[in-house]
Amino acid sequence: MSDPIEALPPLREVIARHDLAARKALGQNFLLDLNLTRKIARAAMPWAAGAVIEIGPGPGGLTRALLLEGAPRVFAVERDERCLAALQDLAAAADGRLQLHSGDALETDFATLAPPPWQVVANLPYNIATPLILSWVAQADHFARITVLVQKEVAERLAAKPGGKTYGRLAVAAQWRCEVRMLFDIGPKAFVPPPKVTSTLVELQPRAKPLAEAEPAKLERVTAAAFNQRRKMLRAALKPLWPDADAKLHMAGIDPTRRAETLSIEEFCALARLL
Repeated sequence: MSDPIEALPPLREVIARHDLAARKALGQNFLLDLNLTRKIARAAMPWAAGAVIEIGPGPGGLTRALLLEGAPRVFAVERDERCLAALQDLAAAADGRLQLHSGDALETDFATLAPPPWQVVANLPYNIATPLILSWVAQADHFARITVLVQKEVAERLAAKPGGKTYGRLAVAAQWRCEVRMLFDIGPKAFVPPPKVTSTLVELQPRAKPLAEAEPAKLERVTAAAFNQRRKMLRAALKPLWPDADAKLHMAGIDPTRRAETLSIEEFCALARLL
């Protein structure tokens, strides 16, 4: 007997029926190719014991794939009422495995949806991807895994290593709490409407404990000061934090003439501990 989800109308028919023209203001770029959405779902496996949370399901392309690939419970967070209406048939076919939540992902407390650990799998709207990821990384111990499709530039910044131009505050924040891997790219033509950029599926696997000891707020202050003037030597960039920046850098075993992009995350943590 075939899966009821596979018997649902094609996604383009769902889009036409519910007048789901993608809205730029919501950062919508729908991914309709079920081969690609199932590839994303498989990349996110194995499924964690807790809930799978999807952000911005749109007409349900990735949502269908998650359910077809065996996700036990999917909570889909969507602010577009048109999409919520279009997802009703999928929810009915999922036989209780799909819960729809109306709301803004930036304001949604996942604890109101399901107890942790949470596993996020999503094609994130470009315009909110970075703040969402930063908010999740800040509470990484509540997540089993985060697998999200983002603009390739964002993925490169998340996974960047010291010494490169893309290494900055985002890389330090993400990698301090998570192991970050870029998995594969998806070109613009796969989306409706096609964006002007390539997208990349990136995985953030929370660490059992942070890479090095530091208080989050202090680490953020140090990285902000260092990277806000990344062309300057650290002795100058860190003067807003310490008038005697040279002395503090020597205390941390760091040459004051180095620049921010050369420091490891452990070295940033050492500076944060001096605040």
